[in-house]
Amino acid sequence: MEPRNQEGGHLRAGLLEKEPLQEVDEEMVSEVDLNNTITEEEKEEMHNELTKLEEEITTLRQVLSSKEKRHSELKQRLGITPLSELRHNLSRGWNDMQTSTAYKKTSETLSTAGQKTTAAFSNLGSAISRKFGDMRNSPSFKSFEEKVESTVTNIKSKVGGTSSGGSFEEVLSSAAQASAQDIPTNNLTENSERTC
Repeated sequence: MEPRNQEGGHLRAGLLEKEPLQEVDEEMVSEVDLNNTITEEEKEEMHNELTKLEEEITTLRQVLSSKEKRHSELKQRLGITPLSELRHNLSRGWNDMQTSTAYKKTSETLSTAGQKTTAAFSNLGSAISRKFGDMRNSPSFKSFEEKVESTVTNIKSKVGGTSSGGSFEEVLSSAAQASAQDIPTNNLTENSERTC
């Protein structure tokens, strides 16, 4: 029978060890692999090439440093400041972006969408105006308009106003004027009562 762990599971020899696995040194592995496949002569050649490359890199860094120094001197003598250079780069970048195919396509798409939206709103406005016109000419609206006019006429005759059978717009206009005239009068009356 196999021994059990604390949770009741079976332990197999070597699978659950208490000691952590030791990491293998990568440098050792690569040295072992290199030593197995590379001869001493090849190894020497590689060291020589590595030395040459390091010398070339150092020389190139010196040349680059010298070129950067000369570049900086020339820009200073020409009066090119970092700010003017930044402006120039931004301007050039903006110009490049505007001439790019993606920008042109996006611009054209947005322009077309704007035109279509404007046309749609125009059509919607025309349709609404047409519907209001149709509604106003409908028999039910005419009947409603006549009832409002007769009611207003009756009210005017009872209040003592002259009966002028005006149109619906005139009736609404006169009602609006009457209510606008009543508001300031009421406020003045209330204000004069308060001061007394």
